[in-house]
Amino acid sequence: MSTQAPIRRITTTQIASRKGQEPIVSLTSYHAHTAAIVDRYADLILVGDSLGMVMHGMDSTVPVPLDLMIMHGKAVVRGTQRALIVVDLPFGTYEESPQIAFRNAARVMKETGCGAVKLEGGARMAETIKFLVDRGIPVVAHIGLTPQSSHVLGGFKTQGRNQDTWPAHQEDARAVTEAGAFCVVLEGMVEPLAAQISKDIPIPTIGIGASADCDGQILVLEDMLGLNPNPPKFVKTYGDLGAQIETAVKGYAEDVKSRNFPTEDQVYKP
Repeated sequence: MSTQAPIRRITTTQIASRKGQEPIVSLTSYHAHTAAIVDRYADLILVGDSLGMVMHGMDSTVPVPLDLMIMHGKAVVRGTQRALIVVDLPFGTYEESPQIAFRNAARVMKETGCGAVKLEGGARMAETIKFLVDRGIPVVAHIGLTPQSSHVLGGFKTQGRNQDTWPAHQEDARAVTEAGAFCVVLEGMVEPLAAQISKDIPIPTIGIGASADCDGQILVLEDMLGLNPNPPKFVKTYGDLGAQIETAVKGYAEDVKSRNFPTEDQVYKP
């Protein structure tokens, strides 16, 4: 009698080893059903604090509370078997001190079962990243356009347009690498800068609105599925689910109004 080997999750070490190798497929997901589909194809699934805007109608990621991240993180972990699950630390849960960051990151990992956390910030967060990694918490860094700092940055603006700013971004990349992050997200960064950073550092870079020379890419699932009516300009849409959902809901409403109700003794075919 044969037994099927259990599916093993992709580890942080395996992601780190992909530097310069096969590109890392990454997507966001916020609930179990979509996560189960994404899990078949993605190496890394991010439970991003973008869920505040995508799922809950917030104007930015800043208001997202830790409990909300944990709730969605649990759902995604339950819905998956193979991808590495990474959960964002939301604004205000890690910036004050490495000790507070550890307390909140440890809670996220213990309660969700995720494999790593992500936090925003480069050189200024290096001490915190090292503190977490030294205590057993794997960290994905995030530099370039950092949405939690959008109020300071003056909005969601592409980073690196002025070449004089490149050294600061390159130093951010070096700092998070030396601190122990196993990969780094480069968001909203001009292509040649992202390409140069990807060449310079030994850990994988995952781009979002960055360069094809990155070691992987991540997109917000709802953006690439056509559910966001105003997606970022760099997003390629791979589906038109918004229109399909509207057509389905319209058809349902018309059926209800005409009293075409499905019953248990019939197969309902719209």
